[in-house]
Amino acid sequence: MSEVTDTERPPLGIRLLRALGREPDWSAMTVEELAAYRDAENRKRASRLARVITGFPDRGAAIQWQQVALPGRGLPVRVYRPSSGRGGRGAGRAELPLVLHVHGGGFVGTAVQCDWVNSHLAARLPAVVVSVEHRLIAPGTPLSAAVDDGWDALRHVVRHAARWGIDPARTAVFGESCGALISALAAIRAREAGLRLRAQVLVNPAVDVTETMLDHASVTRHAHSPTLTLPQLRLFHRFAVPPGTDPRALSPLYADDLSGLAPALVVVPTADPVADHGRRYAERLRAAGTPARLTEYPGAGHAFLSMPGVAPQAKAARTEILEFLRGTLAG
Repeated sequence: MSEVTDTERPPLGIRLLRALGREPDWSAMTVEELAAYRDAENRKRASRLARVITGFPDRGAAIQWQQVALPGRGLPVRVYRPSSGRGGRGAGRAELPLVLHVHGGGFVGTAVQCDWVNSHLAARLPAVVVSVEHRLIAPGTPLSAAVDDGWDALRHVVRHAARWGIDPARTAVFGESCGALISALAAIRAREAGLRLRAQVLVNPAVDVTETMLDHASVTRHAHSPTLTLPQLRLFHRFAVPPGTDPRALSPLYADDLSGLAPALVVVPTADPVADHGRRYAERLRAAGTPARLTEYPGAGHAFLSMPGVAPQAKAARTEILEFLRGTLAG
């Protein structure tokens, strides 16, 4: 069945945004045009006006940029902490859980676009949420660089737990879209390194960058969805895995061993080209013996969690993520 049913039709607000916007010609975009588009889009996503779409932060959390000093480079992270009196350091509470978050977008995106959900988690769990401003995918910056940023940030914060005010024994990873791929790979690396995670939350995950990335039925069904299109996926794939790259090593869906990983919550919006990525990954996790809860949100589109102002399903998903993490990160 190729037509989109009413329950899968994106919310009116998102359809209006798409109608008012003008999609670039992704296939013809030059390196310079991509850089200009990315910079303009990220300024827009970080603006106060964008809060109408991306949501207003929870007032119970303090937000600040910090720099993680890594060998040979510095990595910006956006840090969310419960305000004093809500479990922050000023309240004399025990060290807090850590949620290491990675935003979506791949070749575009910023941690600021996720302030709504991350500030809520920080205030309500409570927890320290560290969102990684990873290197964006571009010519000369493949997906492997962003994957390294996610893993290196996680390892750094856990190693310096006292400095960050976190309990390293209560750590979770949380990612959206390409950020979910980075988080899933971080969970696999954590198992291999002996770093025990309590949970992984993967929202509209894109977990296949092999030659089969675009062969999933959901890609065909939702090839021109308002928030992610087939031409965008092709551009992402071209930059993510340049010639000479092993795409299977960057595709959690095809990891050799998915056993012994942290319990997963996989959140799948049904009107999403990569919906089948999430469904198949949850199946593989379960088959390997890793607990995995798959929840589908009918009618929600890709990146819906970062657009609560126009995606009514975002609030329910945020509540589910909060409750899942509250259970898995309990002392």
